[in-house]
Amino acid sequence: MNLNLVTIIGAGTMGQGIAQWFAQQGLKVELTDANHEASLGAIEKINSSWSKLCEKGKFDSAQVASFIENIKATKIDSLNKDSDLVVEAIIENLEIKHKVFKNIDEVMNDKTIIASNTSSIPITDLSSCLSEKRKAKFLGLHFFNPATIMKLVEVIKGESTDQDICDDLERWFTDRGKKPAQCKDSPGFIVNRVARNFYGEPLRIAEEGHEYSEIDKVLREVGGFRMGPFELMDLIGIDINYDVTCSVWNAFDQNPRFAPHKIQKEKVESKHFGRKSSKGFFDYE
Repeated sequence: MNLNLVTIIGAGTMGQGIAQWFAQQGLKVELTDANHEASLGAIEKINSSWSKLCEKGKFDSAQVASFIENIKATKIDSLNKDSDLVVEAIIENLEIKHKVFKNIDEVMNDKTIIASNTSSIPITDLSSCLSEKRKAKFLGLHFFNPATIMKLVEVIKGESTDQDICDDLERWFTDRGKKPAQCKDSPGFIVNRVARNFYGEPLRIAEEGHEYSEIDKVLREVGGFRMGPFELMDLIGIDINYDVTCSVWNAFDQNPRFAPHKIQKEKVESKHFGRKSSKGFFDYE
């Protein structure tokens, strides 16, 4: 696997983190978004992150200078067609993703591998809009937030994905310190399927009157989790977490064990998304 140029589609939290990580591996990175201003803003945030890491001694100034040189914001209609890998990291909406993939399929070189960072939508469903030749080069690469720190990457093979590509990418990520896991193509894959209960049961416990902070504390101090479910939802974004829950629930024919909770729904309707909105299960002023 020889990757030199990577394209990241989506300049939100996940897109930023994925782009930053690839740039730190010495690859050239193009970060794009339907809203070009969002891409430019994301680059500023990434550069600011590197400056802080340099101050803390995590990287030296020469490394940071090379990272900054590696990444740029590019308008979506000006992408380099010779990209080795395109990673989509946009909203969990099948119709919108299909439009993006169809366009990328048409404009990119035949060698280009296309991957989705989807956390819940089956890869075979996502690839249905692609040409038969491209389907063999389409897979899921599900990173976890923050992508620069979290080592796990789920590598998901669709029905038509070339197994050699999955194996090559697994080795490529392993060589760079990630912990890739090949997953079956099912709704939620491994982590987000298991995680529905990590969020769902605490929400039901909270509905009975327990404090969010107390539930988090017990799971951290007794369960050994680094973060409790409520602080983690605030970090991920309650809106994103809720969308994933709905996606998995619907994919399993609305099986009650995957059902979204009304507390999540109320938070989303109130635009209390967590850290990014300064208010979620907790306040961030």
